[in-house]
Amino acid sequence: KAGIPLGVMKVLDPRQLKPDITETERILTVLDETIVKLEITRLIPRIIGSLERYARMLGPEITSSLLEHQKLSVEIQHLLASPGDEESRRAVEQRLKCSLRNILRLFLANPLLYHGLKYKVRVRESPADVFIKAFMEFRDFTLEKLLTSPDEEKEKIQFMKDISLQVEKNTETISALQEELAALIQTRDEELKRKDKMIENLKTSIEDLSKDCKAEIQHIMKEGESQQKEDEKGSEDRCGRLEQDIQLLGARFNELVLEHRASELVLRKEKCKAEREIQKWVQKYDTDMTEKQATYDKLQAAYNEEKEQLSMLMEKHALLLQEYTEIEEERRILKEKEEEAAREEARRNDAATCIQAVWKGYLVRSIYKSKLKKGKGKGKGK
Repeated sequence: KAGIPLGVMKVLDPRQLKPDITETERILTVLDETIVKLEITRLIPRIIGSLERYARMLGPEITSSLLEHQKLSVEIQHLLASPGDEESRRAVEQRLKCSLRNILRLFLANPLLYHGLKYKVRVRESPADVFIKAFMEFRDFTLEKLLTSPDEEKEKIQFMKDISLQVEKNTETISALQEELAALIQTRDEELKRKDKMIENLKTSIEDLSKDCKAEIQHIMKEGESQQKEDEKGSEDRCGRLEQDIQLLGARFNELVLEHRASELVLRKEKCKAEREIQKWVQKYDTDMTEKQATYDKLQAAYNEEKEQLSMLMEKHALLLQEYTEIEEERRILKEKEEEAAREEARRNDAATCIQAVWKGYLVRSIYKSKLKKGKGKGKGK
C-alpha cells in the first residue's frame, strides 16, 4: 500500500466514500428510496399469498389496498390470457400501477413495518433479486463516480495502467524464459541425438572392420594351406609376411579403437556439460518463480485479511440494525400505550365534565322549582 497514491486508495476503499455535498446526498437518497421500493415490490406477492397471517401487522388500510391490488392482478391476467378490448386492458393496467404506487406510499410512510416484514417474510430467490443486486451495485458505482474527482480518476487510471504494464512485463519475461528453456532443451536433444548417431556409426564401423579383418585372415590362412603342399619354402616366407600384416592390422585396429574411445569420451564430457548447464537454468527459473509465488501469496494473504475484516464489520452492522429495529418497535408500542392512556384520561375528563354539567343543571332546576313553589304559596294567602 505504500506505493499506492492516496487518491487511488480512497477510490479503492469503499469505507472512505462519504457524501460531502447536498446534490450527492439527494441523488443517493433517490437511489436508496428506489432500492427500498424494489424490495417492497418483491415482498408484495409473498404478503398477498399469506395476507391473513400479516393482516394484523399491516392494518386495515394496507390490507384493503393489497386485496384491491390482488383483484386487479387477477383481472389483468385474465385480460392478457384472452384477447379482448385493448382500452379495457390499458385502463386496468393504469389502475394496477396506481394501486402499486399507493401501496408503496403506505409502506414508505411506515418504515418500521417494512423493516419488520423484511426480516419476517421469507422470499425465494428470483430474477428480481438479481436486478436489485445489480441496482445496488449501480448505486455504489454512482457513489464512487460522484465522490471521485478528475485528479483521483486520473490517478486510478494511471495506477491500473502501471499494474497492467507490470503484469505484461512479467508475462513477457516468463514467456521469454520459457522459450529460451524450450530452445535449450531442443538444442540439447538434437545434440544428443547427433552424438548418439555418431557413436552408433563408430560402433558399426568398428564391427565392420573387425569382420573384414577376420574374413581376410581366414582367406589368407586358406591360401596358405593350399599353397603349403605346393611350395613349403615359400610358405614360410609368406607366413612371416602374413603374420607381420596381421600384427600391423591388429595395431591399426587398436589405434582405431583408442581413437574412437577418446572421441567418445570427449563427446560424453560435452554432453555432461550441456546437462549441467540446463540444470543450472532450470534451478534459476525455479528460484525466480518461487520468489514471485511468495510475493503473490503475501498479497493474497493481505487481501484475504482485509476481506475477513470487511465481512466482520458487515455482520456487526446487521446485528446493530436488527437491535435498532427492535428498539424502535418497543418505542412505538410504548408510545401507543401512552397515547391510549391519554385518550382514556381525556374520555374520563369529558365524562366527568358532562356529569358535573348535568348535576349543576339539576341543582339549578331544583332551586328554581322551589322558588316557584314559594311564590305561588304567597299569592294564594293574599
